[in-house]
Amino acid sequence: MGILGTAVSRMLRCRTPLPPLCRAASRCYSSTTSDSSSEHQTTEKSVPYEKTLKQDQASMRGPTKPLPRSADAVVIGGGSLGCQTIYHLAKMGMTNVVLLERDRLTAGTTWHTAGLLWQLRPSDTEVELLAHTRNVISSELEKETGLETGWIQNGGLFIASNKQRLDEYKRLMSLGKVYGIESYVLSPAETKDLYPLMNVDDLYGTLYVPKDGTMDPAGTCTVLSRAATARGATVIENCPVTGVQVSTDDLGVKRVRGVETPFGTIETSCLVNCAGVWATKLGDMAGVKVPLVAMHHAYVVTERIEGIQNMPNVRDHDASVYLRLQGDALSVGGYEQNPIFWDKVSDKFAFSLFDLDWDVFMQHIEGAVNRVPALEQTGIKSTVCGPESFTADHKPLMGEAPEVRGFFLGCGFNSAGMMLGGGCGRELAHWIIYGRPEKDMYGYDIRRFHHSLTNNNRWIRERSHESYAKNYSVVFPFDEPLASRNMRRDPFHQVLQDQGCVFQERHGWERPGWFHREGPAPVLDYDYYGAYDLPKNSNDKYSELLGKEYTFDFPPHHDVIKDECLTCRNGVAVFNMSYFGKFFLTGPDAKNAADWLFTADVNKAPGSTVYTCMLNKKGGSEADLTVSRLEPGSAHLPLAPESNGDAYYLAIGGGVAEHNWNHIQTVLQDQGFRCKLQDHSEDMGMLSIQGPKSRELLQEILDADLSNDAFPFSTHKVVNAAGHKVRAMRLSFVGELGWELHIPKESCMPVYQAVMAAGAKHGIINAGYRAIDSLSIEKGYRHWHADLRPDDTPLEAGLAFTCKMKTKIPFQGRDVLESQKAAGLRRRIVCFTIDEKVPMFGLEAVFRNGVPVGHLRRSDYGFAIDKTIGYGYIRHPEGEVVSPAFVRSGEFTLERMGVVYKAKAHLKTPFDPENKRVKGIYDAPLDQSNLHKARM
Repeated sequence: MGILGTAVSRMLRCRTPLPPLCRAASRCYSSTTSDSSSEHQTTEKSVPYEKTLKQDQASMRGPTKPLPRSADAVVIGGGSLGCQTIYHLAKMGMTNVVLLERDRLTAGTTWHTAGLLWQLRPSDTEVELLAHTRNVISSELEKETGLETGWIQNGGLFIASNKQRLDEYKRLMSLGKVYGIESYVLSPAETKDLYPLMNVDDLYGTLYVPKDGTMDPAGTCTVLSRAATARGATVIENCPVTGVQVSTDDLGVKRVRGVETPFGTIETSCLVNCAGVWATKLGDMAGVKVPLVAMHHAYVVTERIEGIQNMPNVRDHDASVYLRLQGDALSVGGYEQNPIFWDKVSDKFAFSLFDLDWDVFMQHIEGAVNRVPALEQTGIKSTVCGPESFTADHKPLMGEAPEVRGFFLGCGFNSAGMMLGGGCGRELAHWIIYGRPEKDMYGYDIRRFHHSLTNNNRWIRERSHESYAKNYSVVFPFDEPLASRNMRRDPFHQVLQDQGCVFQERHGWERPGWFHREGPAPVLDYDYYGAYDLPKNSNDKYSELLGKEYTFDFPPHHDVIKDECLTCRNGVAVFNMSYFGKFFLTGPDAKNAADWLFTADVNKAPGSTVYTCMLNKKGGSEADLTVSRLEPGSAHLPLAPESNGDAYYLAIGGGVAEHNWNHIQTVLQDQGFRCKLQDHSEDMGMLSIQGPKSRELLQEILDADLSNDAFPFSTHKVVNAAGHKVRAMRLSFVGELGWELHIPKESCMPVYQAVMAAGAKHGIINAGYRAIDSLSIEKGYRHWHADLRPDDTPLEAGLAFTCKMKTKIPFQGRDVLESQKAAGLRRRIVCFTIDEKVPMFGLEAVFRNGVPVGHLRRSDYGFAIDKTIGYGYIRHPEGEVVSPAFVRSGEFTLERMGVVYKAKAHLKTPFDPENKRVKGIYDAPLDQSNLHKARM
């Protein structure tokens, strides 16, 4: 057996250069070990579990049960997600369900997983998902079946080797208090007392979570399948899927009709793809794109270590290594910069492992030996290197596929399928039965990706690599990807880049983030962080600026964003919002569809523009957007579609455009509306000119009267701008007088140049989305998927004014809102401000009278009010109605990284609560000293 310390020294002396990317990416099954060091490494490949579900080939001569003729749902894949999904489907009452596994349960990737469960993540939704998994594994299943799953509660320990890492852990601790998760920030000395074998000399501190633990894959999946079977579900092993039957209905919609196997076909309208690294092949059978890649992922199991028993599992993020307790030994693994891709995924790969590539893996050994020095003299018992599926943002792929109705995804779990399985299995079951999950699952929904990206191999590969390599990186508030950038660019991209624009990436688009004062900072081609012997980018100004954002304090360019915000508040600024989704809704049933889709009454006179929400059947907010009623007439694309009747122009935040598109299409299909939805997002640019001087500026270049009487707020017109036809809308997302110009692509640059020329004497500047974030939260405007999500109703979100409740017009989700209004709100959004000059970013805990009642969803600095401002949903500790009096009568505090700050609660925005500024009424100008300070 190899000795870890000897292996490290030998590998450091004898390591050979890594092969080029193309060679590493083409490896299918194994990577070899250099001869010079092989004598000190084990050749044994086996998982450290006492029990697996592997059986000999003689017992695998056909399906373990007869196939039913039909089923309400067929789950494909018998790993963690498949077993959790069928269990929760059966538990929710859908018992005519079948799970098909091509081999034995867990045979693909689940059988070799490390099985770690950490309760705290920088996401409230993930904390809730993990809590459900833990409950199912640790207690629910045993109570239901009398069988143990193999759960071990040995605790979890996160290692901080620098201040920023410890700050991140303190943020997690504060969020955990809202959910009742016990956790402690420990000093190095306290950490040494807890884990005597640990080297603490280089530590800032640790985060200890006593009720974290370890799961057993075979035990868990066995008990899940038995519990599901006891409720009427059918689990069939040794039954591969060979095809998916898809038909097209009268409306041209593709739907699942059946699942084909060598032993017969099961008729079904619902297929659930839980096939792990094989999910892409299953998707191909139905014409569904599944954007994931397979990679080698490894750990080694040590020999016995004296004194390691009962120690917590360890995550040393800065060393990119984890240490999993394995009885009296440790499993050592992590995430490296140069993972091996598995391109040719084999259908016959079951209960199998790759040879471990020590050149790739050795970095984890070095980190492990530093953290637990006893490992230097400890032998390696076995290696475990198996395939895992990884995605572009290190989040799973879930929900109904856009291409085929009834084809659901539950795959791409990035080695977290055991940990997230219980929570995601329940949400997926709810999705299938009720049409939507209970929680906000947008971050996992396949519709978060634009359809132009999900079959782009470069994007999938580069993004998945970066997400894998950065898995253990600190999650900073303003981080941006470097991989596969510049996929979608608008006509203003180059001119803004030349003026120092620091771009953000959303939905493949490059959108302005903020404007650097020292010249261009272009986004370069992805360099894989220098892995695979590729040269790292040099003179990478963008990456350097991004690195300066890596802080939980105010960023170095805080004053630049302040200048952009206060120039908009006091003068005029131009925002490039071209990444917005721009859709037309027309057709014989367009009016009926608009009534049903939108919470607000959008059927006003042509020329009107209405801010509205779209809801799911549970009353949750699937979107907020503006809808403009158009005049019927012939087509003048891209500004106007052909229409003989009702027509609507939808402007939607670009980062969620695919989600919105699919939501609308699904509603149109489910209701049978005869409508046409057209996407012209790529055909138009969009400039928003905002501020007290916007009217004076625009009056010079538009051929329309911009007075309040001639061009009121929430109206639109097709006008000429510097000789080019544009659609002008008097709207604001920053709380100022302003207009949006929706511009045909070929006219974008002439119009922009005219705006900047006319604005020069008014001190116009370019501004980005970092400024929009600050300005909009200061005004109290919502950001979808931040302070407005699918699990928030408009009433809870303070958007009752968007709902046509005073009319008799039905709309999706109205019944839920009526019931909620009658019963009273059990949660509501509240604005908070603090006097201390400290940044907050969301996830900070909210306390009322010392009792946790919620957390901030979104926070930023408001430069006009000169305060940190945040929004969060609060609940009554006793589950009672959260009334305005409950808010007014409480004393509130916010906890940021373990420090408590006194907060003031507001039921209305503290900035311009009377909405005078959007109406052009500026009778109370801002303090000009703030603007002067911003430009110093």
